Amino acid sequence: MVPISWYIALSAILFMIGVGGVLLRRNIIIVLMSIELMLNSVNINFVAFSYFLQDLGGQIFSVFIITVTAAEVAIALGILIALVRTRRVLNVDEIDTLKG
Repeated sequence: MVPISWYIALSAILFMIGVGGVLLRRNIIIVLMSIELMLNSVNINFVAFSYFLQDLGGQIFSVFIITVTAAEVAIALGILIALVRTRRVLNVDEIDTLKG
């Protein structure tokens, strides 16, 4: 059986990669993928602790997070497509306002 410390280490590594992607990258698509990576690392923690504590609460909460994340991605990609069509930019630094 895999110890819980391995799950925590994997989750921490994935979370740090996500934080690095958000802070260091300027492409909005990469930033969105990094945010998804951070949320998935949190889901790994929830499922691991849920399994080791023999409680389904963490797994149920993880399913809710996945659902909300899917809705967030759909809305963010819709805004991103509208932004690219009007401004022709993908860099976070060049996006200063959402007014048309």
